[in-house]
Amino acid sequence: MSDGADRGVRPGRELVRVEPDGPPSLGDLARAAPGLARIAAGIGWRGANRIVGASADGAARVVRAAASGESTAQVLQDTGAELRAYARDLLGVDASPRPARGSAARFDRDSAAALRNRGEELLRRSADVEVEVDSHPAYRRILDALAPDEARILRFLAGSGPQPSVDIRAGLPLASELVSQGRTMIGEEAGCRHSDRVYAYLNNLHRLGLIWFSREPLRDPRRYQVLEAQPEVAAALEEGGRLARTVRRSIVLTPFGEDFCAICLPPGERHEADTEPLR
Repeated sequence: MSDGADRGVRPGRELVRVEPDGPPSLGDLARAAPGLARIAAGIGWRGANRIVGASADGAARVVRAAASGESTAQVLQDTGAELRAYARDLLGVDASPRPARGSAARFDRDSAAALRNRGEELLRRSADVEVEVDSHPAYRRILDALAPDEARILRFLAGSGPQPSVDIRAGLPLASELVSQGRTMIGEEAGCRHSDRVYAYLNNLHRLGLIWFSREPLRDPRRYQVLEAQPEVAAALEEGGRLARTVRRSIVLTPFGEDFCAICLPPGERHEADTEPLR
């Protein structure tokens, strides 16, 4: 009696023998191919039947909706959603929503609503004649963003007015190139402890809207003479060559900066630190 009879297998049926020590051979897979094909065809047929059935049911719903005067657009949308669900179920695709994108959308909506509420509150307060505001709400944050030397610069500008600044350019007037920019003596005049950081200080004050880098020169040209005689300006002129020249500018407080200094850095008695020499 054959191995198939010993195992109780009816004649005419092939059994795929899987060896315990490895995968099935090509011959085993070839003998099993007809059975696998029948299984795959059965799965495909059942899936196709489900999709065709759902499509027919959806078409009937559209016809009924049109006959009764209902919105066919909503019925088509619902039917499409059902067909997509059938297809995802057949293919084993996870249809759960992506939490990251949904969370971001909810966050955007919440943020926009919160901003609108704050805007409405500001408008309500602006219409309330009983509410008195003695300073801009940004002044507290600006004070936190200032270095001590920057406070000295602001007080100096508030007390002494606009200060001279020069750019050094080389070449013809219409075809020149910048050699050095924004040279000034504000750090020395204001008594800054870290004179090497003055240009970073000025950029920060400009970022905060407290000063302007104006292209307009000061009216008194004599105020530029000491600045143009400074070693760093002379070195930049020498670097620029025979056609090098200075372009006179100025550094001034903005109206916002003037109000900030009047409230937060009012002129008064000079502190001991204001008279200490630079280190």
